[in-house]
Parts: sequence; structure tokens; C-alpha cells
Amino acid sequence: MKDFGLKKLYYSISEVSKLTGLEQYILRYWETEFEQLKPSKNRAGNRIYTNKDINLILKIKKLLREEKYTIEGAKKILSDPDAVISAPQITNKTKIESVKTINSASNNKSDLNKDLEEIRNFLLDLGSKL
Repeated sequence: MKDFGLKKLYYSISEVSKLTGLEQYILRYWETEFEQLKPSKNRAGNRIYTNKDINLILKIKKLLREEKYTIEGAKKILSDPDAVISAPQITNKTKIESVKTINSASNNKSDLNKDLEEIRNFLLDLGSKL
């Protein structure tokens, strides 16, 4: 487990928000989406998070924000850590089909050039990320 610097058994939602860099409403929303994330509540009804809860939140954050999984994909990973969900493959055929679709949809040459330039930039950006 990650050491968060504070030596506490329980953390408030505001503390967890600061530790994880996530807004409180995101934390509350994720509780509704991820069955594994169920912080306890104190007598006043306030959420109290453990180090285990915080580590789970950081794992969810990584899956959604860094690895770009959907919520459904992240749920599958968390429910079965051995499951590997492959990202859709972008092939040359996919690129050609995208260009053909734009060609057939655009009658104006200047619009077509703008569309092609936008696709070109998208593909270059995508290629640099792979």
C-alpha cells in the first residue's frame, strides 16, 4: 500500500479529495459505479475512507484517466484482475474508411481540405501516442 504521509486509520472525503486530486463529487459518483468502493460512515453519517479505499480510488483513477478505460472496462478489470481488455485497433483500413466517409459527405473542396487536415493531425497525434 502507498504511504500517504498522514498516519491515520480513517480519512474524510475532503482529505481523500486532496490526496487523490479528485473532486468530492467524483468520489461520491464512483461509489455508485464501483461496488468495491464502499467507504464506511461515522455516527454523523460522514464517509470515512481507509488506506485500502484510497488505493482503490487511485487504481480507478489510473484505469480511467491514464489508461483510458471506460467505466465498464474498469469495472471488468477490477472484478477480474486477470482479464485483459484490448483497446480497439486502428488499422490502415480504418483510416481509409474514415477518409472515404469524409470524401463522400463533403461536396465543398475547402471543407474537404479542412476535414482531411483535421484527420491528418488526428492520425499524427495518435501515432505519437502509440
